[in-house]
Amino acid sequence: MTHKTWLTTAALLALVALSGCGQASGQTKSQDKTLSVTLASEPATADPNKSTDTNSGSVISQTMEGLYTYNKQGKVVAGVATKMVKPTNQGKTYTFTLKKNAKWANGQAVTAQDFVTSLRRWVDPKTKAQYASLLSAFQNYDAIQKGKLPASKLGVKALSKTKLQFQLSKAVPYFDDLVAGYYPLNTAAVKKYGQKYGTSAAKTVSNGAYKLVGWTGSNSSWTYVKNPHYWNADNVKIKHVKVSVTKDETTAANLFKSGKIQETTVSGEYVRANANDSQLHTHLLGRLQYLYVNSKKTKTSSENLRQAISYVMNRSTLTTKVLQDGSKPALSAVPRGDQANPKTGQDMAAQVGNLLPTDVTKAKAYWQKYLKETGKSKVTLNLLTDDTDDDKHVGTYLQSVMQKNFKGLTVNITSIPHAQHVARDFAGTFELNLTGWSTSWLDASDFLSLAAKTNTVNFTGWDDEQFNQLLDSANQKSGLARYNGLMAADQRLMAVKGYIPVYQPSEAKLVSKDVGGLSYSLLHEAQYKYAYWK
Repeated sequence: MTHKTWLTTAALLALVALSGCGQASGQTKSQDKTLSVTLASEPATADPNKSTDTNSGSVISQTMEGLYTYNKQGKVVAGVATKMVKPTNQGKTYTFTLKKNAKWANGQAVTAQDFVTSLRRWVDPKTKAQYASLLSAFQNYDAIQKGKLPASKLGVKALSKTKLQFQLSKAVPYFDDLVAGYYPLNTAAVKKYGQKYGTSAAKTVSNGAYKLVGWTGSNSSWTYVKNPHYWNADNVKIKHVKVSVTKDETTAANLFKSGKIQETTVSGEYVRANANDSQLHTHLLGRLQYLYVNSKKTKTSSENLRQAISYVMNRSTLTTKVLQDGSKPALSAVPRGDQANPKTGQDMAAQVGNLLPTDVTKAKAYWQKYLKETGKSKVTLNLLTDDTDDDKHVGTYLQSVMQKNFKGLTVNITSIPHAQHVARDFAGTFELNLTGWSTSWLDASDFLSLAAKTNTVNFTGWDDEQFNQLLDSANQKSGLARYNGLMAADQRLMAVKGYIPVYQPSEAKLVSKDVGGLSYSLLHEAQYKYAYWK
């Protein structure tokens, strides 16, 4: 960790008490202090087009800004754009004007072409962007992905240096949230670095409140340094944020207690032991953790296996006894708080109800069916997890409950760093896989589409014609009809366990009493650009 050379808060208060004229000077020095924080694992990239994991997403969200951004309360507001715009052409045309003082950290102006560069590169199959589907509503997306049209035909156009236009093939009810995640790329830097853009801080250009400094692409610590050219730089109070990857949460808690870090994530064990700590904050995430069963491998392609695994686990025991951090048992493929009934306001997760009950008797019956169809009496399965404390604990629980109740089963656990885990997700090199998905907007289709045939992040390889039809049909509708259609797709997915939701994580944060401005929501980590020293 970086040693602090500035005066402590206590010392500053003493100076203020001695001299009234010292107050302004003391506050200035306080704001120059480095904010030290942790991240659970290493990011895989700083390239917004190629980001697939939450750690990379964290780095990008602190250093980049789209046309829209999020305010302190997590509400979408204008970012690089001068204002939130209303679409025309029945919700299919968006025309934005960029702020003239929006600049990159190198002092260059952020232009409409920088957004065009980013979105065209993102959609281009040559980029191999795993989340190109986030652009699926744009005109010509499908033809470009299939190689029938060049990326230059995507429905995005620079009308001038500060005028940008999107053409969609259909209206999208949650498009404002998507716009907040459409980051520009510095066109000159992309031309210079090509596929290596975003592989290190030196090959990355930021346009957000902070620029990325000191990340080599593989090291475990770096710094966010205030971008002096950021259009709202005057309101960014903390100039330096030191980030250290700290996988062991006990270590993180000890660093916090010793004052070496001011924000970190802690485990359920800490939450249980320190429930009354005023510096402890917990909140549910817009995320689900899953057990994926690889449908492309003969050994794990059975619905009987999926049903057995889902019924044998007690999700309430897992969240209350193992995690103990406020996480909630998954009820279906849709997490709590994700989408509300447009007529009644009722939460979809509550309205659908618990489609994932525990029934050990059923689980054992399905296991016997699985053994019979495979002609085996003994089976060894490998479970892939992250090497974080939570994943290891959940993996051990799943291993224990499955081996206890399924005669002839051996479960081996492989725990690896997050970036390596993500690579194996996409390569499909797993049998059982404990993984998760964080949404960027509150709409059930994002979680449901993880099981869709055409989705590049359908890691299981599962394909069900009835489910695909239900999801496609729902997304062609609007209002209550769309909502009901998404519920029907959820019910079908859970009936056959295309994938197996396990729990909705809650995040427990330790935040120093000396720091203000950090707030959290279902969708967002705290934005350090709003932080300040008290």
